[in-house]
Formats: sequence, C-alpha cells, structure tokens
Amino acid sequence: MLSGFKAFIMRGNVVDLAVAVIIGAAFTKIVTSLTEDVIMPVVGWLFGGLDFANRFILLGAVPPGVNPGDYAALKEAGVAMLGYGALISATINFLIVGFIIYLMVRAIAKAMPAKEAAPEAEAADIALLREIRDELRAGKATTSK
Repeated sequence: MLSGFKAFIMRGNVVDLAVAVIIGAAFTKIVTSLTEDVIMPVVGWLFGGLDFANRFILLGAVPPGVNPGDYAALKEAGVAMLGYGALISATINFLIVGFIIYLMVRAIAKAMPAKEAAPEAEAADIALLREIRDELRAGKATTSK
C-alpha cells in the first residue's frame, strides 16, 4: 500500500499540480496586495476618496462600545452586515488573476510547436470512402423495406 501511494505521488502530474498550487498561493498574495494596496486606493481616489474596503450595509444592531463606522470592528463583533466593498475588491482580484492566467496560457500556446496538419486524403481514398458510404446507404434501404 505504501509503495502504491509512493508511485501515485511521484507521478509527474501530481508533482506538477503540487508545485502549481504552491506558486498559485504565493501569486494570489501578490495580486491581493496589488489590488488592496495599489489599485483600490487609485479607484477610490478617482471616485472622490471612496474607500471600498470599508463599504458595507448594516443589517443588525451595533453592540455598545463598537464604532458603527469601523468595518473590521463590526466584523469582529459579529454584527450582521453586507460587506460589498470586500466583494468589489475580491472581484477585482479575480479579474486580475484571470487576465494574467489568460496571458500565460496564450503565451504558452504560442511557444509550443504547432501541430502538424493531418495529411490530405488522396483521391483514391475519398472515392473508396464514398463507395463504402453508398453501399451502407443501399444496405439500409433494402433492409428497411
């Protein structure tokens, strides 16, 4: 059983997947930082100082001693709210990651050698295939009567 597990884990695609997950996690941290620390402040500035990170709609009562304008404090206190600012940030994160993955796949596809086109069927092969098709059609016509 242990040798079977070792054989499974050492297959190329499993190791490649593990490496991809680790690199993906590190890449996600970079994109999150890019979104939260660079892009969202610029977007907020363009919209007149709007800070998306602290945008929310309260759905429940605020406990005493908690600042009703502090998203992090309200979240820690367990107040029911819709944090649409966090959703906007996560959506921008997703779009950035998706676009970068698209660019990477496109670059890899261009770098890979082109597949050879299938050889053209010769006229004799085409004629033979037509004869077979016609015989099959004729056979169906006689059997269905």
